[in-house]
Amino acid sequence: MHWIDPDSLPETRGIVKGFLLNPHGELDGIVLDSRQVHFPPHLSRRVARHIALGDTVKVRGVKPRGADMIAAVALTTRSGTVILDEGPQHGAEKHHKPPVEHKPMEAAGEVVLPLFGPKGELRGALLDDGTSLRMPPHAAIELASWLCPGAHVKAWGHGIKNRHGRTIEVDEIAELVDAPMD
Repeated sequence: MHWIDPDSLPETRGIVKGFLLNPHGELDGIVLDSRQVHFPPHLSRRVARHIALGDTVKVRGVKPRGADMIAAVALTTRSGTVILDEGPQHGAEKHHKPPVEHKPMEAAGEVVLPLFGPKGELRGALLDDGTSLRMPPHAAIELASWLCPGAHVKAWGHGIKNRHGRTIEVDEIAELVDAPMD
């Protein structure tokens, strides 16, 4: 997104409620109030260094059709630091995915937010315990009703957990029909 002038884009402000991890354990998004903000993983270190839970952040980005999320071009921290997406090749070195060891994991809970890729494609869900469930778009489309807020699911797969959160690449998922009712 390095070619887009962020000052020409609408600004959204909100409080950081959580971080989203990609399957390599890097940050690739935040939850701003109750909306997903996606950014590329080459910004992960800068976001981790300058943004904390509870911070008020300003985001300039684009909203894909049919997805309640923002693909960020620029994030401005409470101290005024601007984290600008100038592309993965901009700067001193090319971005490399960190080596990670995925471990078998499972999670169960209520879906609080569907998760989308940068172009608005459904890619999973965020559970009430902060776990991100990730899957390919074709699988997510088939399971769309299970990835909506209020659905209760249990998922199994391989994932990673670090100080910013937990993400599971889903191998199997089930809807919990006997989940507690409010």
